[in-house]
Amino acid sequence: MPKLTIDDIAFNTEDLSKNGKDQLSSLQFLEAQMKNNEKEMAIYRTAHNTYLNALKEEIVKEEKK
Repeated sequence: MPKLTIDDIAFNTEDLSKNGKDQLSSLQFLEAQMKNNEKEMAIYRTAHNTYLNALKEEIVKEEKK
């Protein structure tokens, strides 16, 4: 039986009501989406820093002219 622990209380997921199982499913979906969003944000931060550094280099190049 799969177990779920919330606030130090263990539950058997099979014992949940239909509504409880639906809520668990929604929570699991949301948590997966949040992990994906965190990965995407890491990509965006990397791209942001790359563009920012390229811009800084361009500005320094222009100042030397």
